[in-house]
Amino acid sequence: MHKVTVIGLGAMGAAIAAVLVEQNYQVTVWNRTPARADALIRRGAILASSAASAIAASPITIICVADYQVTTNILDQESVKYALAGRVLIQLSTGSPQQARDLEAWAAGAGAAYLDGAIVASPPQIGSAGATIFASGSMSAWGQSESLLYKLAGNVAYHGEQVSAAASTDLAFLAYLFGSYLGFFHAARILETDDLSVEAFGEMIAQVSPVIGEVMKYQGTVIQSNSYNQPLSSLQMSMTSIELLTLQARESGINNEFPRFAENLFQKALHAGYGSEEVAALVKVLR
Repeated sequence: MHKVTVIGLGAMGAAIAAVLVEQNYQVTVWNRTPARADALIRRGAILASSAASAIAASPITIICVADYQVTTNILDQESVKYALAGRVLIQLSTGSPQQARDLEAWAAGAGAAYLDGAIVASPPQIGSAGATIFASGSMSAWGQSESLLYKLAGNVAYHGEQVSAAASTDLAFLAYLFGSYLGFFHAARILETDDLSVEAFGEMIAQVSPVIGEVMKYQGTVIQSNSYNQPLSSLQMSMTSIELLTLQARESGINNEFPRFAENLFQKALHAGYGSEEVAALVKVLR
């Protein structure tokens, strides 16, 4: 039976441990509040008395807590460092690229192979084909952990030995996601001013999402290749749409912060002379 340790039994950590128990792993768990392990123990998990003993029980330890500071508080003890030597540490807490670099350096000092990860899923989705995990760091840790991570998510992307890559990819995804949220919520206000269905609009967005994905794929290629001079949609053309959003907000009296924010960035791009270039040239202003 494969052995794994899970440290942290919040909603996500508990879901991870539960899936691995279901997948017939011998799962050792530890949490600062031991009572959170009760349901998992009834299903076959083993509760360790300390973080150090939990780590010593398995060749691979997954830590999934609130943030990297909590991780540091748990791990930065001599007994834990001793237990980690020669083992794999997988961090699945949310953090920044620099925090991933710092923890990798700390893990190396403890003699552990380190893999940094980011989960793109909710706790109930853990173990499903639709869940995604971004991973980066030690090639050795990845080799030892790949099959385990695929038990937790149908889509597991290893981004190489640059340990910050998973966190950067996760933050890039979140930037896209929350930018989409802002656009959708402003869209809801537009629809409400004309007594139109926001629910129907959401259904339409779901239907056209593959087309939107292709557009973003194209814009990514433009930015990566630095080729803005044969636009399918120029900055100047796009500015016309932004101005219409601002006009509608003024005419209807709704909040205009989102279109005004966009308009400000597009104006900077036009003033810089990028109007005839592909809309992705807006990234030059952000640089």
